Amino acid sequence: MVDVAAQAGVSPMTVSRVINGRTGVGSEARAAVAEAIQVLGYTPNVAARSLVTSVELRIGVIYSNPSAAFMSDFLTGVYEEASARGAHLILLRGGQGGRSPDVAALKSLIASGVSGVILAPPLGESPAVLQVLRKARLPMAAVGAYDVEGAICVRIDDRRAAYEMTRELIDLGHRRLGFILGNPDQAASAERLAGFYAAVREAEGVVTAIAQGDFSFSSGLAAAEQLLDAASPPTAIFASNDDMAAAVVSVAHRRHLDVPGELTVVGFDDTPAAVTLWPPLTTVHQPVRKLAAEALGLLAAQIAGIEPLGGGRDRVLDHEIVTRLSTSRL
Repeated sequence: MVDVAAQAGVSPMTVSRVINGRTGVGSEARAAVAEAIQVLGYTPNVAARSLVTSVELRIGVIYSNPSAAFMSDFLTGVYEEASARGAHLILLRGGQGGRSPDVAALKSLIASGVSGVILAPPLGESPAVLQVLRKARLPMAAVGAYDVEGAICVRIDDRRAAYEMTRELIDLGHRRLGFILGNPDQAASAERLAGFYAAVREAEGVVTAIAQGDFSFSSGLAAAEQLLDAASPPTAIFASNDDMAAAVVSVAHRRHLDVPGELTVVGFDDTPAAVTLWPPLTTVHQPVRKLAAEALGLLAAQIAGIEPLGGGRDRVLDHEIVTRLSTSRL
């Protein structure tokens, strides 16, 4: 199947969907897979496929994220892929604000007989969680994580995405930029800040102000107040996720600031929160459902002993800048 994917220029997951008659694959990709199958004389490995799609495949999903909108997309992606594969999901929720589950709960999950575990951010980079799972020698997939030893990592290029969004703000004429950081324990937060600064360094006369958040709405409220209380407040604020960006809009409304007339606001993720407020947010589209689904697919392939395309297990999916009504030219 990996050879077919390489020949067709698609992922092994796409080949799997075509072979098993599932939806979500375009006509061009289906044609490319069919042609590759014919050229290579491919015959599905029934034993391996049964391991990947067996109803006995049990996947633990460990999550604790302050953004309900992010988690809704994440769990939807996991559920959809698990349903297509006939996999059983066992959910374990951590504490509030991204805190890890306790050790007893993790050991109980392991004892339930899971074949592998998917970790939602920020738990994919939690030393406490990783230590227990590594000791149990469980296959792991971490969404939104960077360089986690022993785990498949599925993410976007956060630095590039933040760079492109910041360039958009600069190109609109903004020279006083605010940035709200996410959870300091997540590598993605540092990557987004690095992308922001990379764009700033390329422009002349840009003044920046940074406020710390943790990806929660409440932290966005406090960060927005801090930025807007400055003697020369930003004309544009880039929040590291949509929940915090929504909080900035809320604070702006309370201060009778017009968005985007007096303050441009942008976010990150493109969750449902981005379009449920006024004005709807310009944001970075992070394909959360696809990230979750890809993580489950790669994890299932690892459990079945299938080598991934290119010899590497990590995946970096595409992002997109989505322009809505929360931005304007200065």
